[in-house]
Amino acid sequence: MAGIVVKPRSRILHGHDWVFSSEVLKVFGDPADGDVISLKDGRDHLIGSAIYNSKSQIVARRFSRRRQDLDLDFFQRRIMQASEYRDRRSVEPKLRRVVWSESDGLPGLIIDRYGDQFVLQTLTLAMDIRKDLITTAMADLFGDIAIVERNDAPVRQAEGLELRTGVLRGTASPQTIIEIEGLKFEVDLLRGHKTGFYLDQKHNYTILAPYARNRRVLDCFTNQGAFALTCARAGAAEVTGVEENPENIAAAKRNAACNQLKVEWVQRDVFQFLRAAEKTGAQYDLIVLDPPSFTRTKTGLRDALRGYRELHMRAFKLLSKDGLLATFSCSHHVDDPAFLQTITDALVDARRSARRLRRFEQAPDHPVLPIVPETEYFRGFLLEMMPGR
Repeated sequence: MAGIVVKPRSRILHGHDWVFSSEVLKVFGDPADGDVISLKDGRDHLIGSAIYNSKSQIVARRFSRRRQDLDLDFFQRRIMQASEYRDRRSVEPKLRRVVWSESDGLPGLIIDRYGDQFVLQTLTLAMDIRKDLITTAMADLFGDIAIVERNDAPVRQAEGLELRTGVLRGTASPQTIIEIEGLKFEVDLLRGHKTGFYLDQKHNYTILAPYARNRRVLDCFTNQGAFALTCARAGAAEVTGVEENPENIAAAKRNAACNQLKVEWVQRDVFQFLRAAEKTGAQYDLIVLDPPSFTRTKTGLRDALRGYRELHMRAFKLLSKDGLLATFSCSHHVDDPAFLQTITDALVDARRSARRLRRFEQAPDHPVLPIVPETEYFRGFLLEMMPGR
């Protein structure tokens, strides 16, 4: 088997599963992009099998510490192991992330389930050229299912892959209805954000709901209205959802009508809305900040932190004396220390004090590998304002 020898002190020798181009000592056997290769250290010891792509900054991604090929049996076994893990975590069987890339030993493969419809993303070349094997394994495991391809994620371009969407197997219904804790949401599997819905937030809607009762709620970056509708159903005094994207606002309005819930929807840039609300002296008792990722790269970190700081500062100024802020970040490069420091700086800017009530994490069907910190991209905190001191 062709492969690469890694340099001393490469991160893969310390537990990580990736090899960057700068960590390659030599390539042997002339592997083709998308091939399975052997990984070896400087003493010619095998350290695993990996998928290879010379066009990517991450040239190799280990998926096994032994010799292993990517055949049908392998995909059946790994996907079944991933599904059984979620069964043990009591994740709803028909509304879950079935496979989460490296966290399930399938680098670059994402599978989400919505009822009997599955959404597939192949974000690495090796997985993309084996889509037929993957979909066959899925059908063998889950029966007569529809599989939608959502390969429109920009990250595919780093692997030299084109962007595409479509139906790979079965008869899919692009518009489908899902239910979360009694609330119904319309999901567009072909055009909705990510694979149609924010499954990584699913459990947090229920966690936040009790805090909304009798409060004036502002849901910023409301997307399809999940937090806003959850708060309205929990007995909030009033709810406002702010979102710039007109298609998301339209979907939020349909979801509100479907659930017979009243929310004031505002189509506007969130930063502009917050500035205007401060000028009018508006106040809220619970504000939710759930923005899209502010940066996909390390080079954009400084600008991202600047954006988070302003966002939080303006939110703090709008909160009542004992108001609550639920804030989330899905920017992987913004780690816990950086996010908390940004919140601290924003409190200073706003001349407010707060207590931290709890931490939010990505859903259990998005497991985190300590050895691959990139599998943790989501974090959040619930803060309670303190009286002026």
